[in-house]
Amino acid sequence: MGRSHRSDSSASSGSSDDSKGYKKPKKDKKDKKDKKEKKDKDSKSKDKDKKHKSHGGDADFPSHPPPAYSNSGASFPDPHIGGTRQQEPQAVSGSTPPTSGYRVPLNTESGFPSQDQAGVPPLRDADGSPVFIGSALFPKSVHPCKIIPRLSPAARVPYGGTEHGHNGRYDLLPFVPQQMEWVPASHGRLPQGRRAIEGGYEESGQKLYHALAVVSGVQVPGKAGEHLGGCNVAFGGGEHAFRENYSVLCWR
Repeated sequence: MGRSHRSDSSASSGSSDDSKGYKKPKKDKKDKKDKKEKKDKDSKSKDKDKKHKSHGGDADFPSHPPPAYSNSGASFPDPHIGGTRQQEPQAVSGSTPPTSGYRVPLNTESGFPSQDQAGVPPLRDADGSPVFIGSALFPKSVHPCKIIPRLSPAARVPYGGTEHGHNGRYDLLPFVPQQMEWVPASHGRLPQGRRAIEGGYEESGQKLYHALAVVSGVQVPGKAGEHLGGCNVAFGGGEHAFRENYSVLCWR
């Protein structure tokens, strides 16, 4: 018959008077301690790996990217279809922000950034869905656009008489109410004495600015330029032109 739990217990108890009997319990205790330390170490290692992976997922969208456009000649960024360029964050100057602001580089294949990076949506579409301000990068030009995350593609450009769904690289401009405001404009002229936020350029090099007009009771962001004689916005599948009753985004 096999040894019972009781006989094992008795044997262990009976050896308690032997000095050698104390070494085994100490060894068992040490083994248990070592196993516990190893388990805690493995657990911490897994937590560290998990945090590292989570941080890595946010790397595609720098919390504060440098300005996308310097507008000195042809220094606008080249389109990077299918990916974004990794750029080191830069500190915000306490005085004058860049002419085109700080941008979050995106593309058709990337996920939409968090609110910490994109900011609060400044506008709403006809169905109440959030609308952001941005610029779409074409091979030889950059055009201001509206960004609607629920749509695919999200970037919508007033171009060629239609609402053009842009595939590829586009940049989101987080709207900061403390630094930016919509200023009334007309006939392509920039608001006098104001610093308009640059949103792109034509193939010919003519500058384009972020504009806002109302279509069917909905505020729609688009583009404005002196050469356009007003502003153009994309809505309902078409391109709508305004000579008056629109606004241009300016620095405060």
